Amino acid sequence: MASLMPAVNRMMALQKDCASALPAMFHNCDILQFEDAQLVLATPTSAVAAKLKQQLPKLQAELEKRGWQVSGIKLKVQVTKSIAPIVHTRQLLLPNLAVSAFDELSHALPASPQNDCLIAALRAMVQRRREP
Repeated sequence: MASLMPAVNRMMALQKDCASALPAMFHNCDILQFEDAQLVLATPTSAVAAKLKQQLPKLQAELEKRGWQVSGIKLKVQVTKSIAPIVHTRQLLLPNLAVSAFDELSHALPASPQNDCLIAALRAMVQRRREP
């Protein structure tokens, strides 16, 4: 495992340098391989690959400035499992008057099969909002 660490650190540094060279384009791309001065990049779609292909001379020049000896760059389209971005939701803050109104509504609705789920949902919401 320890013998892999230098290679992993090297690939991470190269990934970071590529991302800083093309920040708008490289956030969806990954480095697949870097051997014999040939860099192989993975792109999620052919559209990204087409856009990135136009930027390859700039990327190669930037990498050479940073000390990487890159004689060629190849692109491979690889559909990868995308991780959905984490969406931080905020809890709705209801004033006490609104919570009381929902409580009154849950008791004012006539008990019927159509209203049972709504009444249960209203009462559960009121209970959650009233418990600190």
